[in-house]
Amino acid sequence: MSYTELEHGYQGLRKERPAFYVGDDSGNVRLLNTRGDLSELNDDEICAEEGKQVVVGVCAMARKSQSKPMKEILTRLQEFEYIKMIVFAEEVILQKPVHEWPIVDCLISFHSKGFPLEKAIQYSVLRNPFIINNLHMQFDIQDRRKVYSILESEGIEIPRYAVLDRDSPDPSHHELIESEDHVEVNGIVFNKPFVEKPVSAEDHNIYIYYPTSAGGGSQRLFRKIGSRSSVYSPESRVRKTGSFIYEDFMPTDGTDVKVYTVGPDYAHAEARKSPALDGKVERDSEGKEIRYPVILSNAEKLISRKVCLAFKQTVCGFDLLRANGKSFVCDVNGFSFVKNSNKYYDDCAKILGNMILRELAPTLHIPWSVPFQLDDPPIVPTTFGKMMELRCVVGVIRHGDRTPKQKMKVEVRHPKFFEIFEKYGGRTDGHVKLKRPKQLQEILDIARSLLSEIEQREADPEIEEKQGKLEQLKSVLEMYGHFSGINRKVQMKYQPKGRPRGSSSDDGKGNMPKEPSLVLILKWGGELTPAGRVQAEELGRIFRCMYPGGQGRHASGEYAGTQGLGLLRLHSTFRHDLKIYASDEGRVQMTAAAFAKGLLALEGELTPILVQMVKSANTNGLLDNDCDASKHQNMAKARLHELMQQDRLFTPEDRELINPCNSISITIALDFVKNPVKCCERVQDLIQRLMNIVRTKKDDPKTKDAILYHGETWELMMRRWGKIEKDFCTKNKTFDISKIPDIYDCIKYDLQHNQHTVQFEQAEELYICAKYLADIVIPQEYGLTKIEKLTISQGICTPLLKKIRADLQRNIEESGDESVNRLNPRYSHGVSSPGRHVRTRLYFTSESHIHSLITVLRHGGLLDCIKDEQWRRAMEYVSMVSELNYMSQVVVMLYEDPTKDPCSEERFHVELHFSPGVNCCVQKNLPPGPGFRPHSRNDQSKHFSSDQEEVQTDESTSSTPVQNSPTTEKVNAERKFQDNSGTSEFKGKLIISEPIPIRPLTKLIHETDPRLRMVDEQNQNISVSAQESRSPCKSEQRARSYDQKRANEKSECNTG
Repeated sequence: MSYTELEHGYQGLRKERPAFYVGDDSGNVRLLNTRGDLSELNDDEICAEEGKQVVVGVCAMARKSQSKPMKEILTRLQEFEYIKMIVFAEEVILQKPVHEWPIVDCLISFHSKGFPLEKAIQYSVLRNPFIINNLHMQFDIQDRRKVYSILESEGIEIPRYAVLDRDSPDPSHHELIESEDHVEVNGIVFNKPFVEKPVSAEDHNIYIYYPTSAGGGSQRLFRKIGSRSSVYSPESRVRKTGSFIYEDFMPTDGTDVKVYTVGPDYAHAEARKSPALDGKVERDSEGKEIRYPVILSNAEKLISRKVCLAFKQTVCGFDLLRANGKSFVCDVNGFSFVKNSNKYYDDCAKILGNMILRELAPTLHIPWSVPFQLDDPPIVPTTFGKMMELRCVVGVIRHGDRTPKQKMKVEVRHPKFFEIFEKYGGRTDGHVKLKRPKQLQEILDIARSLLSEIEQREADPEIEEKQGKLEQLKSVLEMYGHFSGINRKVQMKYQPKGRPRGSSSDDGKGNMPKEPSLVLILKWGGELTPAGRVQAEELGRIFRCMYPGGQGRHASGEYAGTQGLGLLRLHSTFRHDLKIYASDEGRVQMTAAAFAKGLLALEGELTPILVQMVKSANTNGLLDNDCDASKHQNMAKARLHELMQQDRLFTPEDRELINPCNSISITIALDFVKNPVKCCERVQDLIQRLMNIVRTKKDDPKTKDAILYHGETWELMMRRWGKIEKDFCTKNKTFDISKIPDIYDCIKYDLQHNQHTVQFEQAEELYICAKYLADIVIPQEYGLTKIEKLTISQGICTPLLKKIRADLQRNIEESGDESVNRLNPRYSHGVSSPGRHVRTRLYFTSESHIHSLITVLRHGGLLDCIKDEQWRRAMEYVSMVSELNYMSQVVVMLYEDPTKDPCSEERFHVELHFSPGVNCCVQKNLPPGPGFRPHSRNDQSKHFSSDQEEVQTDESTSSTPVQNSPTTEKVNAERKFQDNSGTSEFKGKLIISEPIPIRPLTKLIHETDPRLRMVDEQNQNISVSAQESRSPCKSEQRARSYDQKRANEKSECNTG
């Protein structure tokens, strides 16, 4: 069987529309082609269709079998060529004897109110069909006592409980002593709050009793009625009739988790507002209860597996409580479906269909072969064509599009600032960061107090000098009217001898002794924009394509034409171990949450995703910078500043000093700038012209009320550019080169988002000038020489590099432990191996870590450019990349060939993928990657051309023009890695490959739909193994054309 067949899972999908077979009064079979129109059966059995098929019967009450989720799943099951679905009519179930029920090969039957479970058991004994959900165990599920007993026997965590069985003849089973704030049940004490549940699972009247210290009374839960699921009652006494389970109340922060299994290796989870919270059901605009997708931990997935197997229910729902750092099962519901999720419907149908055919096809002599299963090893094609098992994916990703970052520094000596500094531990570390609302409020109160003193002429002269800065401090902290999110922060650094001053403000007092002071640094802006959220979510969606099944395209449903369903299914099983880390900047954390939303097809707001999925990388030092690195960086900035102050054309000596590593992008920038002072003067002039336009628009009655992107006003824009204009040109008429990144940041933002409002005709010229200056300054601030670059980069990203190495090393060490007992993948169908999984670690960070990581890979001696041609081409491409823009990323992928000896160099394969991120709307003629991809060793060309046709079809039906994003370098290179023991090594492949194209959106959509704000930027997304779907011949042709182009350029240079 080819990989294409394995990947798509469905074996021979039917060409015609889904159909259901139901019986009429004469006993004949009639065909219903309308999706979801499940008419009821009559008395006679259904006649068999020509050809061999597995007949699957659904035996349940009509309100269950006719429900939307059941219809969705049955429709998908019918797409299996060898499966025929029939639905038992409710009249048949209730009134006909079991020997008159339709004969089926497989039975899906489950209990609900009024269902004759005994008759269903009699039918199963008579016909002996393959049973999906064990029928006898459904009796146990109806008794909460038996449910808890089974859970206990399986070692599953449950709340501490006791049973008050008033039906038992043994008095010791119903001893109850009630006090004001506790009850004692059979000698076990439960302090309030505690929960009282009827022993019958069909009785949903559950009470929670509160202590008198909290006001007493009880919350009474019941089945949802309209928008209510519980009510508060002042009654504090427990019920005196009936049998109950009493258990500890588990604090869950107001949410319950509903888990839905389909077989032991698949679990879908959703969180909802706890009915015990306020009793009001949260509903969306369509009246559906609001639920948030939840990511289960590995321990919770193991619980799901245990529940499914213990109760012998393939399709099973249960309730999970997350409290006190643990997960507790508090109820098992039996057969349950997710209400609104096309992905779940697809997964459920696929798993059930394959399970049924795997069991029955051999006995019925149906020519059906086993497709790719969820519990099989995650086999994917590598970029050089070989099929290998994906073991680890490590990604380092920059945040998405943001508002311009802004900063203000002021030296302060007032005792009130020193009090705050000492209060938050500044004496110990020499600096403090203040981000919390309470802390920022304290700084705001001080600023207001000092400004009040100035107004009343009671302030010191030194405070009066700082009036402008204090007013700006107050204004920024008062923005938005409240402190929310992570969009402002204050840093204070201790200066024992005062703040060092530049020559422009020394005033001849530089030699005078100075008192200790604090440098207060206020930072604001830098918030993730709506465009940034869309970029991150879209990249997450495309990121799935590197995982097993990621290159498939599906015929129908919500995910039609969407790649990457393999990752979603992989994540719902034991097979995916995902952890997402982010630095503590708000834009980085929200980027991580938006990426996770796209990666895992989550729904809803980013906040719950952020809270549950994104871990802070700063708590364990992953994104900490070395102090020595900052010192070296400041030295490099000072030298660069000096070199860029020459009012002359760059000489060859200047070029050598500024660009000693001969970076192609910097050389191009130097050619454009020519004279740095003249270029800076032109930038300053254009900034002043822009400010004149903004000033005019601000005062013009026709435009003064216009709102700029992300809610910015003309006044705020004036302040932003006014500060840049003031800071860029110093008092002694020199230019502060360190402000060039800020200028580029601002003009890129305004050209991207505000140009249609500002209408500055020379905006593009300002952008281009600032861009070329930034192409020199930004990379060289991380060091000019190779040694400086490595020193600074190691100081910045060494903790992250160690973590990445540990992530990869852990997989290598695991492989040695499992190599002896691991089953051959060819014979492991149907055998679960929870220990084998894909480990994904994603690190979201800022530009500095991406720069540093690229520097280490480029200059760290990974490979020799002279000896390795492909690595040389890769490094040449990286040298041509002028900017590591938003969403730039470096991804390392580790593969394993389990058929090779663990100590062999062929056992492991490593790929390195790189993308410089999004493209600004102005950028043209970006450097193309050389491209290299040999033909697949598995002769997949037929599959490739098929997928290529599908891509073209998708693009041709789009109403907007489609442009392929610029390509990135792809290279095959080898490197040896040694494990900690030093006794074994493996040779890997380092690949930087071509990005997946993403459709840009038109300006019209940008202006009308706020969700599609990425209109002006086209995401240059991570290239993945999914690129196998492109024509290999086309890739080779592009590679040749690139080499020819470079050869021609060199030839022209030599001729010149």
